[in-house]
Amino acid sequence: MRQYELTVIFPLEDDQHKAGREQVLADLANHGAELVKTDELGDRELAYEIKKRRRGRYVLFTLRLDPAKVTVLDRVFKLNANLVKYLFVKIED
Repeated sequence: MRQYELTVIFPLEDDQHKAGREQVLADLANHGAELVKTDELGDRELAYEIKKRRRGRYVLFTLRLDPAKVTVLDRVFKLNANLVKYLFVKIED
């Protein structure tokens, strides 16, 4: 298992943020991810407009995950309508 950082941008609306966050945590648990740390980075201006949005709520997840599951989670997150954007980054030892 490797260590990854998952940065997720959620919509500012509380109901979409809550639903999106719960879905991300459920998807991570279903695919065997071990959550190490969660950091709420708050509301921020986006560098460019994404899905007709100029602001988003950022959350940084640090997790341990099997490398083969990253591509599977990538496909799952693309179907989640409550996510604005996400990015997996491998943490080097």
